[in-house]
Amino acid sequence: MNRSEVLRKLGVTELSDMQKATLEAFGKKDQDIVVLSPTGTGKTLAYMLPLTEGIDVESDNVQAVVVVPGRELALQSCNTLQSMGCGVRGYACYGGRMAMDEHREMRNVMPHIVFSTPGRLVDHLDKGNISPYGVRTIVIDEFDKCLDMGFSDEMSRALARLKFASRHVLLSATNAESIPQYVRMSDARIVNFLEDCDAVSRRIDLLMLRSPVNDKLETLYSYLCTTADESTIVFANHRESVERIASFLSSRGIVVSAFHGGFDQKQREAALYKFSNGSANVMVCTDLASRGLDIDNIANVVHYHLPETQEAYIHRTGRTARWNAAGTSLFILGPNESLPDYVGESREITVPDELPAPGCPRMVTIYIGKGKKDKISRGDIVGFLCKKGGLQKDEVGKIDVKDRYAYVAVKSGVAAKLLKTVANEKIKGLKTVFELIR
Repeated sequence: MNRSEVLRKLGVTELSDMQKATLEAFGKKDQDIVVLSPTGTGKTLAYMLPLTEGIDVESDNVQAVVVVPGRELALQSCNTLQSMGCGVRGYACYGGRMAMDEHREMRNVMPHIVFSTPGRLVDHLDKGNISPYGVRTIVIDEFDKCLDMGFSDEMSRALARLKFASRHVLLSATNAESIPQYVRMSDARIVNFLEDCDAVSRRIDLLMLRSPVNDKLETLYSYLCTTADESTIVFANHRESVERIASFLSSRGIVVSAFHGGFDQKQREAALYKFSNGSANVMVCTDLASRGLDIDNIANVVHYHLPETQEAYIHRTGRTARWNAAGTSLFILGPNESLPDYVGESREITVPDELPAPGCPRMVTIYIGKGKKDKISRGDIVGFLCKKGGLQKDEVGKIDVKDRYAYVAVKSGVAAKLLKTVANEKIKGLKTVFELIR
């Protein structure tokens, strides 16, 4: 594998000091590694580069397991591997779908690296769907979350079955108080760049906006009117609050994507896709979205509810100012609220009396009722939209092809005409459904 070519495909011109240090640590054969670095600094690439370079692509065995706390991070990490185009095969396992279906797909893919949530990993190991004998490296991403009490039983069972692994690699933006004994780490190399938090914080503008009443909806709406078409994440502490906030903002003309753990897999995928492809300027979510989501160009993070812990604050704020970008972290404070001590110095702002209209998204998302299982590819979709739908290539945005359906972003001004044009058309000879995702 040519490292320079991989970096070119990923659009990375130069590795950071943390990434270089992680690469160097991997060079110490079989030594365990702990990587501590702020969110948005490229930890996934830091471990993925050396991990893939050590994979025997001629073998069909699972050689590495990456444990993550949630399905979104499993999918995103697997997608990063695919984007590298290095010949290493990966597969993402997570709850919310049949383990039997995953096993069937894994037999076809024959992954070298499995990305999995703890519970689903135990399930596959117990059933013999994943062989532990070839696994030499275990990566635990967001290890402070994976190793907390909520996952301890599943993690200890999984690691006991993966006893042939010779290396453990742990990564996080926040350190854990201690590493449980079942991880069996010894003489670990510590790559600690948490002091770079100061450099990250200098790129984040900390703001405070006061709400005159406990119900902050009007204050939130006023602020969002001032952000034009910038990409903004609004964090709330409860699922019911997410739905209430999203409903209110939608009624005021703001295109919103809502995301929390109570939604099923397809709803969560659609919500993330709408937000990441520019079809919704605002995503309202719980802290489920504070970890592992690597979405480009998020300009603003809004704390509608105060973070419940300092760790939650760190991971929320880390959704903006990723890599070397700048961003804003705004606290909306009710009459009886004050900033937590760990936040640091912030700047109080007000919103104008005369508000502009809310910004309109650049894109909209179209659902296509055919996917990979129907032999539909991204190229097929682009060709269809241009030839049958009359679109120009620059009017087509991000495309995500699932097994049985696909999402495609198109310029908002052409969507209505497009849907009329393709209503009775077939894609690759297949009649299907074309719908606007709202």
